[in-house]
Amino acid sequence: MKRGKKYKEALTKVDREAFYGLGDALALLKDMSFAKFDETVELAVKLNIKRSQSVRDTVVLPNQFSEEKKVLVFARGEKADEAREAGATYVGDVDLVEKIRGGWLDFDVAVATPDMMKDVGRLGPILGRRGLMPNPKTRTVTFDIKAALAELKKGRVEFRADKTGVIHLAIGKVSMEADKVAENVQLVIKEIVRKKPSDVKGDFVKSVAISSTMGPGVKLDARALQ
Repeated sequence: MKRGKKYKEALTKVDREAFYGLGDALALLKDMSFAKFDETVELAVKLNIKRSQSVRDTVVLPNQFSEEKKVLVFARGEKADEAREAGATYVGDVDLVEKIRGGWLDFDVAVATPDMMKDVGRLGPILGRRGLMPNPKTRTVTFDIKAALAELKKGRVEFRADKTGVIHLAIGKVSMEADKVAENVQLVIKEIVRKKPSDVKGDFVKSVAISSTMGPGVKLDARALQ
């Protein structure tokens, strides 16, 4: 991949072989930032897991940084009323299922009551590809709609290891105070470690790195983070 002049300049500021403490790494990201927009700080965690193992959960970040998400709720009757009162962006049942089957996808996260999943399941090929399918493991299939929406509004995010065992997650903005981004990183690492499969041998977290949207990655001291 061809890199621009500003990226190459930023690259000279980081020792690609070194492992940085979190505070030093975040200060370096700010120093290397060159984009004209407020870049997102991204976390990448490489795990020691088998292909058959899954590491997946949700976490409410202590310091929110993104715009409020558009939340769609599949529900009927009283639960639909509860969703509207709790501030859901869109609420419906089979009408929304058909709308999505027609190509509409103007929302960021979907929540469903368990009784709706028979209908929502028809959307698997559409929502699954985009990571939007409601799932009990991420607490987006629930009758407690009010609590689910409250957490999502506070900044609840999902983390999930991909096929190569890497978790990628947006964790803050370059413009944020470094200690706030650090709090987000530390909580996510803590929650990832909490999901460690019981039969993992050796180090569970193999490597951790952070980067900004446009800048180079900075390797973190994984042991110190844990």
